[in-house]
Amino acid sequence: MHNQPQVTIVTGTFNSEKYIADCVTSISNQDYQNIEHIIIDGASKDKTIETINNTRNKVVKIVSEPDNGIYDAMNKGLKLAKGEILGILNSDDFYNSDDVITKVVNAFVENDVDCVYGDLYYVDAENTDKVVRNWVTGPYFNNGFRKGWHPAHPSFFVKRSVYEKYGYFDEELSLAADFELMLRLIEKEKLKTYYLPFPMVRMRLGGATSKSLKNIIEGNKQCIKAFKKNNLKVPFMYSVTRLSKKLKQLF
Repeated sequence: MHNQPQVTIVTGTFNSEKYIADCVTSISNQDYQNIEHIIIDGASKDKTIETINNTRNKVVKIVSEPDNGIYDAMNKGLKLAKGEILGILNSDDFYNSDDVITKVVNAFVENDVDCVYGDLYYVDAENTDKVVRNWVTGPYFNNGFRKGWHPAHPSFFVKRSVYEKYGYFDEELSLAADFELMLRLIEKEKLKTYYLPFPMVRMRLGGATSKSLKNIIEGNKQCIKAFKKNNLKVPFMYSVTRLSKKLKQLF
C-alpha cells in the first residue's frame, strides 16, 4: 500500500433528498485528498440527484437505476471502486469530523491491517448535535461476536483486496448483511483489525433495522442465520446478549 492510497466511499441512495447534502458535504470536507465517492441511486423519484449535483465535490460516479435494495446497491458500488481502501457511508449519515479519512488511512499504513473501525454517535434526525446513543466499539477480542460485540458498520473500512478474496454483502440477509460481512471477515477469517477510539460517524436514528420491533426481531434472527452460514457456533441466548449490549449504549 503506497503512502497516499486512494479511498473509495460508497453511498446508496433512494429518495434521499432530505439529508444527502450532509453526507456528500462531509466527504467533500475531508482533509484527505485522494477520495473517490461513488453514489448508487435506486432510481429516485425526488430531487436526490439534483441535490448531489449541487453539492458534489469528490463525487466521481453516480449510477441511477432500479436495484434490489441497499445491499445490492452497496455491492454494485464496491465492485466499481478503484480505491485500495473501501468504506460505506449511508445517505442519512455523515462524518463527525474532517480528519476521519486521514486517521483511517494512517491506521492502515502504520499497522498493516485488513480492516479499520471506530465509534459512532446515533443522533436525533433533525437536531444532529443531540447525541442519543454513543456506540463505543472497543478492540476485537476472541469470539467477540458471540458475546454481542461488533463494529458500527458505517465506521468499518476494508481493503479492496479483502472483498475480492472473501466476497461482498450477502443480499439474502436483507437486515443483517453488514453484520454477516463483519462476522465473516473478523471472526471466521481472523483478518487483522485496528480500532480507532473516536466517533467517526453521526448516524441519524431511524435506520431500517431499528424502525420497528418486527424489524429488530427479524434482524436478530438474521444475525443468528449469519453465524450458521459461516459454520460458527450460535451462542446461547444470543438475542438477549446483543440487546443488552445495545441498551448499555444509552447510558
